[in-house]
Amino acid sequence: MKELTLVVASKNYSSWSLRPYLALAHTGQPFREVVVQLDKPDTAANIAKYSPSGRVPALLHGDLVIWDSLAICEYLAELFPQAKLWPEAQAARAVARSVTAEMHSSFMNLRNHMSMNIRARRPGEGRAPGVAEDIARITSLWKECRARFGQGGPFLFGAFSIADAFYAPVVTRFVTYGVELDAECAAYRDAVLALPALKAWTEAARSEPPVARYEK
Repeated sequence: MKELTLVVASKNYSSWSLRPYLALAHTGQPFREVVVQLDKPDTAANIAKYSPSGRVPALLHGDLVIWDSLAICEYLAELFPQAKLWPEAQAARAVARSVTAEMHSSFMNLRNHMSMNIRARRPGEGRAPGVAEDIARITSLWKECRARFGQGGPFLFGAFSIADAFYAPVVTRFVTYGVELDAECAAYRDAVLALPALKAWTEAARSEPPVARYEK
């Protein structure tokens, strides 16, 4: 097996990087990690060493480069089918892809006003117009997935999947901004927070130097 290298941005702030990290960690495969700190004079140059888009995350596998978070996760699902990164049942897999794609492309109000900052605690902040609607849509998705497909475990489709990796940054945002959740959604939040890979990521995020632009 050729070496896998995952290039990510500052862990405290990079929701896009967290997603493929969780998926890759779930495969159990060894990988090298490169962390590019944000807002440094050499940040763009360092990213350009690895990613043709000038953005991270990027996965390097031999001479192959995959540079989008969802594309990375799809590649990992194909490369390591034994990890079962998508649900096995066709209907569950189709819904899992749908809710993942919705997270990949939507919820701009929440993204803009509740930016990821794992260390921070900002209860009550970020309640700009449209944010409540994004939160309501996300929690309704969580409940629907859990009700239809979640009987086999604590995650959206029972066992951990790419869908959970994509909603993990939202879980951290809900903690940062003190978003109140009902018992069902709080249980899902807690299951995601208990993931060993997310705990490791969080510990690393807390030790990073702050980036002034993201601390405002």
